[in-house]
Amino acid sequence: MPAPRRSLLLLTLLLAACQDSPPPLDFTRAEPGEQLSGGATTVSRSDVNAFSLPSANLPPSRRLDFNVGNSFFRNPWVIAPASTTARDGLGPLFNTNACQNCHIKDGRGHPPAGDALNSVSMLVRISLPAGPEHAALVAAKGVRPEPVYGAQLQEMAIPGVTPEARVRLRYEYSRVRFADGFEVELRKPQLQVDKLGYGPLHPDTLFSPRVAPPMIGLGLLEAIPESAILALADPDDRNGDGISGRPNIVRDQATGQDVLGRFGWKAGQPSLAQQNADAFLNDMGLTTPLLRVDACTEAQTACRAAPSGGDPEVSENIFNQVLFYTRNLGVPMRRDVDRPTVLAGKRLFHEAGCAACHNPSFVTRTDAAEPELAGQTIRPYTDLLLHDMGEGLADNRPEFRASGREWRTAPLWGIGLTETVNGHTQLLHDGRARNLLEAILWHGGEAEAARQRVLGFNGEQRKALLAFLNSL
Repeated sequence: MPAPRRSLLLLTLLLAACQDSPPPLDFTRAEPGEQLSGGATTVSRSDVNAFSLPSANLPPSRRLDFNVGNSFFRNPWVIAPASTTARDGLGPLFNTNACQNCHIKDGRGHPPAGDALNSVSMLVRISLPAGPEHAALVAAKGVRPEPVYGAQLQEMAIPGVTPEARVRLRYEYSRVRFADGFEVELRKPQLQVDKLGYGPLHPDTLFSPRVAPPMIGLGLLEAIPESAILALADPDDRNGDGISGRPNIVRDQATGQDVLGRFGWKAGQPSLAQQNADAFLNDMGLTTPLLRVDACTEAQTACRAAPSGGDPEVSENIFNQVLFYTRNLGVPMRRDVDRPTVLAGKRLFHEAGCAACHNPSFVTRTDAAEPELAGQTIRPYTDLLLHDMGEGLADNRPEFRASGREWRTAPLWGIGLTETVNGHTQLLHDGRARNLLEAILWHGGEAEAARQRVLGFNGEQRKALLAFLNSL
């Protein structure tokens, strides 16, 4: 980390340590405004379209821009050349032809089931172990790509180009017992990759299956002050609570600078613009003003020779419209915040230590990218930091400064509407958890103490904790 950034981190941690402790929470009643997870941007719908609405405070004059961005997010891109010049350039290698296919109804993806033709809303990141001699490459790209297949497997391709692979999952099962004898079955995915189109993968290839996360509130997360995130970091666990959240420092492709990462399962992207550009490139094979070179490797000659849809294929105007859309997707209002069972679950959530990583609230910057996102008290339940989650959840694939055991704390807002919006409750980075309780029981590493406290809960306490989580 550059010296100025180290100094900023140390100063921020010192100031945070000197601040007065916040008053204890009153678990007998909801906090003022607690139901407004996104502040004034919060939307009131809780139906199947709850994740697809513009921020509530977005004025009518700007909702047209939102709708235009929505159209490019939802509608499929086509192969170049085509008469539909605004949407051509798909591939040559890709995972899907529309953003919406992964982020179903702007919500959560899921792993492939049964004999599905492809993974669609789950992708597989790949790379090779990196040594000191690869430091410059890792600093620039985050990983050391596999030389033939790159950093992500693509299961689909345009005519004349061979897809890279087929991805399947099988599961191993185990059981976990609570103190009162209640048992929960857990499933651990085992990745199967076959039908390799360009020869064998390097024998040391590292794999990381990942489902698409929800799109809600991303502009608000981007608007959290960097200082507020760094204030929560405790890389050396100086307070001795066993929680040592670390920032991921990643490369900003627009400036060439090393900056704080906050998007992606390992916080590998610094901004929503770069997150979108990476998805356009690696998920759909589309170049953008930010990433203008196809992801075809030297070995993929047909891919490199395929016709282009322009330079870039996603024009600056379309790219900015999609960025506006993804920044302004509203967060749904919480439900039942005053219900006694929910309040009891909130108390248990804090007593178990879950809030040490799933930090309840922030206030966004006054100079946010969009005025509607500025100065909002939001409740995302994340610290956007990396945490060691133990061997059970490890993918053993580092990304920038994230180790193979570290993951960014996932925001919890909207999680109780996953089944309503997406028709499933498959959670965590690879969708292994089939419900919230399974997701909790996969927590290890820094979260092991919290997990053990939850394992001591009786039936009523489990019910209350889940009622609280489902209210988010």
